[in-house]
Amino acid sequence: MSNPNKVGLVFAILLGGWHIVWSILVATGLGQILYDFILWAHMIHLSITIGPFDLTASITLIVVTAIFGYVVGYIGSLVWNRMCR
Repeated sequence: MSNPNKVGLVFAILLGGWHIVWSILVATGLGQILYDFILWAHMIHLSITIGPFDLTASITLIVVTAIFGYVVGYIGSLVWNRMCR
């Protein structure tokens, strides 16, 4: 049996943490370079520009994705526990 709260926290940390990294990349100007590389490596040609860093948008992104991660992890754990009975 998995603990839904702990699984939710793990997912929240993973998703929120991933978006903290993205925010740091954008703030340091490396976001566009990484994005361009990923598109190049996948042989995709799109004209998309990563905008300037916005602290409010960054915090919103991190909080929303962490909450989403928690909810998905929590529900996933409940489903897992139910399936394993």
